[in-house]
Amino acid sequence: MPKVSEDHLAARRSQILDGARRCFAEYGYEGATVRLLEETTGLSRGAIFHHFRDKDALFLALAHEDAGRMAEVAANQGLVQVMRDMLARPEEFDWLGTRLEIARRLRTDPEFRDGWEQRSEELTAATLARLERRKAEGRLRDDVPTDVLLGYLDLVLDGLIARIASGHASDNLSGVLDLVEESVRRK
Repeated sequence: MPKVSEDHLAARRSQILDGARRCFAEYGYEGATVRLLEETTGLSRGAIFHHFRDKDALFLALAHEDAGRMAEVAANQGLVQVMRDMLARPEEFDWLGTRLEIARRLRTDPEFRDGWEQRSEELTAATLARLERRKAEGRLRDDVPTDVLLGYLDLVLDGLIARIASGHASDNLSGVLDLVEESVRRK
């Protein structure tokens, strides 16, 4: 049996993730059937599930990949910049429109919740570290606890995701993000 290179495996995994991202964006989590995942990725179920245990594992891999990318931006430029990136390139984040389905599963499926929390922890940690640094530099409000600022920014992020997912991302949201950024700065 011929040996497959690591580069080939990485390319195949990336192909699966890209296709799955489009499939979840178009059909939602529940609607993204194995047949639709096959069509969207252009691969067989055997090829898909060689790389991912099941649909949950595939979905959580997307969450992990995107959380890592967003965490890097959040650590260097802040969570508001992550949101600005979402506005600039909504097609890269439209799979997050499954957020309502995710919320239901987080509430009802402990195994899924554990997997999701592990994946989103990186973004939370990066955002919290940046907020702490900015606060220590005297650039953020000191009259509000850092965990409250984090909760506020998370709520705005969730709202932005919902707006993008519903197709209502508009130019005025950039102004809203300006207001959010101003509201957490030290006066």
